[in-house]
Amino acid sequence: MRLRSLESRIVALFLVLVLIVQLAGFIAIHTGINENARKAVANELVIGERVFLRLMQQNADNLVTGARVLALDYGFRQAVGSDDNETITSVLENHGARIGATLTLLIGIDREIKATTATLTSAGFKQSILALVEEADHSGSANGVRLVDDKPYRIVVIPVKAPQTIGWVAMAFPIDQQLINDMHELSSLQVAIVSRDQAGAWTTKESTFTTTEAANLSERLQDFPPAPANFGVLNIAGNEYSYRNRVLAANEEHVANVLLLQSINAAVAPYDRLQLTLLILTAICTLLAVFFSKVAVRRITGPLRELTEIAKQLGKGDYEGRLEIRRKDEIGELARAFDSMRDDISRREFETNRLAYWDTLTNLPNRPQCVKLISAAVEQADKAGGHCYVLILNLDRFKNVNDVLGHQIGDDLLRKVAERLKEQLDGGTGQLARLEGDEFAIVLPLTNLRACQMVAQQILISLEQPISLDDQTVDLGAGIGIAGFPEHGTDAEALVSHAEIAMYAAKKSGNEAVVYHPAIDKSSDQNLSLLSELRHAIENNEFRLQMQPKILLDSGEVVGAEALIRWVHPERGMIFPDDFIPFAEKSGFIRTMTLWILEQSAALCSQLIARGLHLKISINLSTRDLLDQDLPHKFAAILQRHQVTAQSFCLEITESAIMDDPVRALQTLERLHAMNVELSIDDFGTGYSSLAYLKRLPVDELKIDKSFVMNMEHDRDDAQIVRSTIDLGHNMGLRVVAEGIESKEAWSLLEAMGCDQGQGYLISKPMPAEQLADWVERWVPSSRSVTPINATS
Repeated sequence: MRLRSLESRIVALFLVLVLIVQLAGFIAIHTGINENARKAVANELVIGERVFLRLMQQNADNLVTGARVLALDYGFRQAVGSDDNETITSVLENHGARIGATLTLLIGIDREIKATTATLTSAGFKQSILALVEEADHSGSANGVRLVDDKPYRIVVIPVKAPQTIGWVAMAFPIDQQLINDMHELSSLQVAIVSRDQAGAWTTKESTFTTTEAANLSERLQDFPPAPANFGVLNIAGNEYSYRNRVLAANEEHVANVLLLQSINAAVAPYDRLQLTLLILTAICTLLAVFFSKVAVRRITGPLRELTEIAKQLGKGDYEGRLEIRRKDEIGELARAFDSMRDDISRREFETNRLAYWDTLTNLPNRPQCVKLISAAVEQADKAGGHCYVLILNLDRFKNVNDVLGHQIGDDLLRKVAERLKEQLDGGTGQLARLEGDEFAIVLPLTNLRACQMVAQQILISLEQPISLDDQTVDLGAGIGIAGFPEHGTDAEALVSHAEIAMYAAKKSGNEAVVYHPAIDKSSDQNLSLLSELRHAIENNEFRLQMQPKILLDSGEVVGAEALIRWVHPERGMIFPDDFIPFAEKSGFIRTMTLWILEQSAALCSQLIARGLHLKISINLSTRDLLDQDLPHKFAAILQRHQVTAQSFCLEITESAIMDDPVRALQTLERLHAMNVELSIDDFGTGYSSLAYLKRLPVDELKIDKSFVMNMEHDRDDAQIVRSTIDLGHNMGLRVVAEGIESKEAWSLLEAMGCDQGQGYLISKPMPAEQLADWVERWVPSSRSVTPINATS
């Protein structure tokens, strides 16, 4: 219960903050100490391993030196040469004792042991000795670690020469307690020699641990796998040790390893006092935080209690009370703010209500208020068993007014429209509201459809009169959607939604007032369905790439092909572009389709080049493609992916696509042209661009629309247009291509006019992309008198 007060909460907050900071510091330090200790231990083990190997090598060097001295001893060589075994054995024992060799042997030329200072009990050891003898025979000496009765020994072999090799001296010393004690003194690491038998059981042979620790190590070794990791952690007698493991020697029966261990607990122990100090500091800081926070909080909570009582009075609407707090700190400022708040609340309540439900520009009800008006009208009509209607009106060309004349003129225009709409409702029961932007709503309670349509007609007639604003005359129109209760909806949201759908249908169809009908929604559903099917087509590879060849008109040589897309629907079969391209353009899906065509065309281009065919592939770009500033980057990635050059492509754009947004289109075209991609203006002559603008475009080709080419034999005007276009293109330094060549006469006429290239059904209909290479190889460049090869032949 005490924590409900501000005082207790602030004290608790101070306490928690101190504890969190101290705990975070403690955890960070503890974690850092632990990590650093482990890293230090790991480094010590790495160094210790090097020291151990160096110690082993020193002992091996001593053995090698001793063995070389013995092998060079004249008397010893005489004894070996005369097979004086008694002398040989005596020399081996004396010399081995001097250098600390536990085992000394003489091996004869016949690879038999002639003399030894110890009894050999292991056949494997003899094999190991003979293997070292073979190595010494080739390299002059040999040494290695081998197992003798499951214990590791360092063994060296040196040849005895007089001057030819007459035998080999082998010396060995054990890797035993003395060696690991030396290692322990050098590095302070714990060392253990462990052995594994054929059954996989590990035993401790020698170690620097105490008896208890060594016994515990033996227990832990039972969990060791047959081939343990090179490093790891063991818990021995309650202490955590980090170890490094190294194989010393192995034979068919045993494996001997050395374990170098360092205690992590010992590494961390020096820091335990620091952690204890931190705990004491944490406790002291906690007590100080509690004391000082209680003192500070009491200076705050006293005046706040008084302010709380005044706030309760203001909440009840009592604005007459006065505050007696006269302080110059933040509490005093808060008290003065309460005074000014009393005067503002009433005014702001009124203003807030007005802003929430009224449009500030036209002083009409806004959308939330309109919804309330519609709900009231629906309730009234429901009780009376009648009808009510909602009209949604959206202005035509309002965006152009905003863009051309500015937003200030646009605001003035909306106020004028609101006044004109009020005049049409003057004297009636209709209620006008502004929903948003240039969209208005009219609520007609207790009326019928005929009367509603008459109101809509009056509004449309009134908007036909131009509106004058600052010496500017603006012509407006509008689309109106109508929805009524109960036939089109039983609540305000449904009526508004259906009226808006009808309004969009009115603007789209050109009808100025449309009554909602469910069929309008079906059209929207069909569009959504078509978009879903297009996405499905991309994902399931239903699109097909087709190519229509392009030739040089003077020689008939194939120089390129235009890429076209077809849709093979799983249910409706082949769907031609006119049935889905316009919708794809409108919905924005055309960008995805264009990337698909670019990808497929690049793959085809790579295949053609592999067959020795170098054709320029033409691909159409849409308006939305030109507005995509990332298109050059995406196209470059496709070219890189298929290892083809930009010079193999010509991108075709229409005049209308360029003029939709000339600035952005020009930026995209310039970036594409900088990649060395050729650009072509498709369907030239059907657009509305000026020659002055076209001259600025970085294009390489003009393509004459087929509507002129197909009729030019019989229409002198079309022929003149074609001739003028060819001359214009050549004067601008452009290549001219004619499409729609369907007769030999058209071919001849175009050649006579100087047209460079052509395409059309006379040459070939569009064909599947995979057939293009075979078609080109069968095509024979010829005059117009020879019938071209059909794509399907």
